[in-house]
Amino acid sequence: MLDFSIEPEFQAKLDWAATFVREEVEPLDLLFPHGGDPYDTRNEKARAILRPLQDQVRAQGLWACHLGAELGGAGYGQVKLAYLNEILGRSYWAPTVFGTAAPDTGNAEILAMFGTEEQKARYLRPLLDGDIVSTFSMTEPQAGADPKEFSCRARHEGDEWVIDGEKWFSSNARYAAFLIVMAVTDPDAPPHARMSMFIVPAETPGIEIKRNVGTMDERDSLDEGIHAYIRYDQVRVPLDAMLGGPGEGFKVAQARLGGGRVHHAMRTVGKCTRAFDMMCERAVSRRTQGTLLAEKQAVQQFIADSWVELQQFRLLVLHTAWIIDSQPHGAARTQIAMCKVQTAKVLHDVIQRALHLHGSLGTTNELPLAKWWMAAPNLALADGPTEVHRTTIAKQLLKDRRPAEGLFPSEHIPPKLEAARKRYAHIVEDDSLAGRVDA
Repeated sequence: MLDFSIEPEFQAKLDWAATFVREEVEPLDLLFPHGGDPYDTRNEKARAILRPLQDQVRAQGLWACHLGAELGGAGYGQVKLAYLNEILGRSYWAPTVFGTAAPDTGNAEILAMFGTEEQKARYLRPLLDGDIVSTFSMTEPQAGADPKEFSCRARHEGDEWVIDGEKWFSSNARYAAFLIVMAVTDPDAPPHARMSMFIVPAETPGIEIKRNVGTMDERDSLDEGIHAYIRYDQVRVPLDAMLGGPGEGFKVAQARLGGGRVHHAMRTVGKCTRAFDMMCERAVSRRTQGTLLAEKQAVQQFIADSWVELQQFRLLVLHTAWIIDSQPHGAARTQIAMCKVQTAKVLHDVIQRALHLHGSLGTTNELPLAKWWMAAPNLALADGPTEVHRTTIAKQLLKDRRPAEGLFPSEHIPPKLEAARKRYAHIVEDDSLAGRVDA
């Protein structure tokens, strides 16, 4: 049975989280507003505020809730995580405060599934404790997110793997204690069996950050970029640095992405809800041409369209989470892709309307709307371009479809009408019933 209800005990935790994020966490977004601030473990002022907040989250049993109980998490299913991530989406710092910041969440899952005991002790435990951050180094400058076009290679040499090549947009590499790197180990294998995954300590010789690339709201002049363009120049790691088996890099990568896409989608719901609240407040606060904005039909349409789109999207994400919880692994593939397609669109459309209603103020740094709006293009590309996911949806929907028999579509009216007349001929052709009207 499809059921999104929340038991009272968990609702109490959500209520606590909502108040906590609004009152205690959102101020961090103002004090430390740059993209890299939540990941900079060397910023002692930020950490001095962060650590007590994280302790409060742990005391509530809400730390790293995406993890199973064996790894210190609560073992919540995806539906509960969706409700929690809706709250976390209000604040850029909230995932770090709650131990659920990407890419560390996915990297932790990879280490838990494929890491050696030594690697888990060295990397997984401090990552779960929030003491270090990590990087997922997959995309490449010439290939983007298409692993079939990757050229960064790792060759087997003695008792080591030697990694050589370039990676693009490796988030948080400047702060990371280690990097998980996807590299081609067998260029002659089928496309999805060419790559393997490696854990590489950040201090390994040969890792060169060519530059930290700034995005729309980051200033190169202040070196605010957090997405690294990296050259791996003869980087040597031991044989047991491989995560999974040879050629399983694509499989390992896919193991970390599905749940993360759902979490990003539900955090987008939370951010858009905050923008929607701002839109409504503006509508009942400001007047123009003699009446409140709320009385203008165009503004009413903005509000109605935003709420309908937001609720449709929220239900899509919850339904996807329910499928992940209740059905076999992989059953939610199409729904996850649907969430990914809609995430950037809903974020852009709702925030665009909220920004527009605030006029020139909405475009300034005195409100958060412009910064939020600039995240939309990145969301449309992160974890694979939107177009790729649209293709995935279409292929899944079409794979079991069959062509029409004959020249005309199966809904062609003439043969269906003839069949209907034959089926009910004994009634249609009964003259004794002509003109009768039921009482």
